[in-house]
Amino acid sequence: MSGTEESTDEQVVTYEVRGPVAVVTLNRPQYRNAQNSKMTYALDAAFTKAVDDPDVKAIVLAGNGKHFCAGHDIGTPGRDVDQSFERKAVIWWDHTDRAGVDSRFARESEVYLGMCRRWREIPKPVIAMVQGACIAGGLMLAWSCDFIVASDDAFFSDPVVRMGIPGVEYFAHPWVMNPRAAKEFLYTGDRFGADRAQALGMVNHVVPRAELEDATFAIAERIAQMPQLGLALTKKAVNQAEDLMGMRSGMDSVFGLHHAAHAHNAELDADSLAGLDARSMAKANKKAAGES
Repeated sequence: MSGTEESTDEQVVTYEVRGPVAVVTLNRPQYRNAQNSKMTYALDAAFTKAVDDPDVKAIVLAGNGKHFCAGHDIGTPGRDVDQSFERKAVIWWDHTDRAGVDSRFARESEVYLGMCRRWREIPKPVIAMVQGACIAGGLMLAWSCDFIVASDDAFFSDPVVRMGIPGVEYFAHPWVMNPRAAKEFLYTGDRFGADRAQALGMVNHVVPRAELEDATFAIAERIAQMPQLGLALTKKAVNQAEDLMGMRSGMDSVFGLHHAAHAHNAELDADSLAGLDARSMAKANKKAAGES
């Protein structure tokens, strides 16, 4: 496969079972595992397969290559924003024959906010195994999991305020870290390293890169020894407590602000992303991080 084309038969997500643990792996390493809709639905299919397998007790979400996930696909040859998709997370009309907010709201309600909420409710423990970049849409994938094991070279950021947008669609920031840290995270667009993320409670464990896989699977295998129904009910109990603390309603309110920002950009700038694409966003993020 060349660096400018994406094979139509490429598995953008791979699935395997290791003993009692299913491993779901993002597999677009040439694009730092940028998430397009094809990947979204491949993830959903893999998670469903793991849930349906009674021998699978826990799930690990991983990313192939140097980085876990660099975010939503906003510029690779495999970007499929204008293609129809099977709607599973919400009941809404197709976005492709709509315009403006009607199109963006329909699509993002399904493939971003809706899917992440769907995955948060997976009735089996899900561990994100994060290395390298976990940016914007990558945060949404990791935050949908029950907890995160990160390598010491992992970093986390949500730089979409550069687009005038108040954070990614699955707006979990005030719940996965404290509100003051969330404001710094968003206002600056800075990268929070793994140690900082752990200190804020966003990451459970930080280990050397070479030990990441062994450490993650050791935890998953320990969890797998627990009764399956007990784990499912415990997960539901904690999720319900988060929602009683305002997580779900808070996300709904911010999703409206998110789309107000998209509409503002579309009215005043080149497009709903304020004219920024993957290349220009990456350049701005590296400049802010002091990289050449």
